Amino acid sequence: MALTPRQRRAERRNRNQTMVDMNLVSLIDVFTILIFFLLSNSGGVETLPSHKAVLLPESIAETSPRETVVVIVSASEILVEGRKVAEVADALATAGDVIAPLKAELELLQADRQVIRKENEALSKRLTIMGDKQIPYRLLRKIMVTSAQANFSDVSFAVRQRIEP
Repeated sequence: MALTPRQRRAERRNRNQTMVDMNLVSLIDVFTILIFFLLSNSGGVETLPSHKAVLLPESIAETSPRETVVVIVSASEILVEGRKVAEVADALATAGDVIAPLKAELELLQADRQVIRKENEALSKRLTIMGDKQIPYRLLRKIMVTSAQANFSDVSFAVRQRIEP
């Protein structure tokens, strides 16, 4: 049986064509699953914001940090969530135990945090103090009293984990 020139070309093309038919849908699915896996596992590490001017005390505690409102106390300033609210010298000079600008900022944050479920209400009252290890106890006491006045009942202190040799 004689083939026409067109049929011979089609047969030669089919014979010489390599089978490189790749299913991209499956490949996209695999990459989507891989990205989802990497994103879900990368969120397991909780870290606190670091501040160059704050040298944290050392501890052997092994409790991981929680997501809370962070008050940073350096040698010269008090910051809430990275925003400067007061000078340390002004806070120490204040009569009484309540630092007014700090209380106002904490109350504003507390008002912004909306609790949807009743069992999560305690989580919204958490606060972490990142205080330089050289700050006086008077200042630390004032910050703790101010936090309690602003309705933050669960106060934690940030420390560096000491590695035992």
